[in-house]
Amino acid sequence: MPNPQPKAAQSRSRRFARGLVDWIKSLVVIAAIMIPIRASIADWCDVPTGSMEPTILPGDRIAVNKLAYGLRVPLTDWWVTHWDKPAPGEVVVLHSPKDGVRLVKRLIARPGDTIELRNQHLYINGLASAYSNLPTRWLDETVPDHASRWPAAAFAREQIAGRSHAVMARTPEGVARTFGPITVPPGQYFVMGDNRDLSGDSRIFGFVPEDKIVGRSPGVAISFNPDRYYTPRFDRFFLGFD
Repeated sequence: MPNPQPKAAQSRSRRFARGLVDWIKSLVVIAAIMIPIRASIADWCDVPTGSMEPTILPGDRIAVNKLAYGLRVPLTDWWVTHWDKPAPGEVVVLHSPKDGVRLVKRLIARPGDTIELRNQHLYINGLASAYSNLPTRWLDETVPDHASRWPAAAFAREQIAGRSHAVMARTPEGVARTFGPITVPPGQYFVMGDNRDLSGDSRIFGFVPEDKIVGRSPGVAISFNPDRYYTPRFDRFFLGFD
């Protein structure tokens, strides 16, 4: 009698091959759907540094709305159409004009605005931005360990173009505390980090061309604490920005 084992082995091999092909096809379909979505519609961005503290903490993964200002050709900087412009006070994701690294910053001034910083106080078009005390309750709810995380920091709530947000200062030897006045050229924007003394931003790399702005971030999607073995920070899940 013929040995049935070789046929059984061949049948298993064919089933495995068909399963593998189906699995690869599924991956291709998923990639074909997800790549354009992440490239042109919605994405997320890991934040490894503290340049946007206290608003964004290292370990936050923020949502990015890439349709906030218009539609681009996927995987390019080419615009298909615009329907809005970045506005002062918004949290934006951009590619650094210096080295192309993806960054998260606060948009401070737009084309034609004249900006000046006097000892950490912003003046836009000659008008002083309003500052007020940042309530301890806000820090307690948003960053429960703020007292140990930033023992010597100073906090304030800054208002720009009708929008307010938290800012902080940590050291007198930080990034430039006084500059300007300077006028933002056409098609360019000026950005800063909320952690004013420890942020690489337009004070260092200059103005940001509009096509380098990827999208607007509405808030934190999920968050993991790098100081505690990346345990989830559930209190920061789905946390909206000011």
